[in-house]
Amino acid sequence: MPITDPELVAIFEKRVLNKKVCRRCGALNPMSATKCRRCRSKNLRPKKKK
Repeated sequence: MPITDPELVAIFEKRVLNKKVCRRCGALNPMSATKCRRCRSKNLRPKKKK
């Protein structure tokens, strides 16, 4: 059942998809992060979106 309400889609994208993933340990970090919260690595990438 796909989400059709644009307001709910925006909330979903913000809560689930707008993250950075650490390439070293796989931890999820906020988009504003410059270092990983778990291992302090600076090797972060944006989460892939389908």
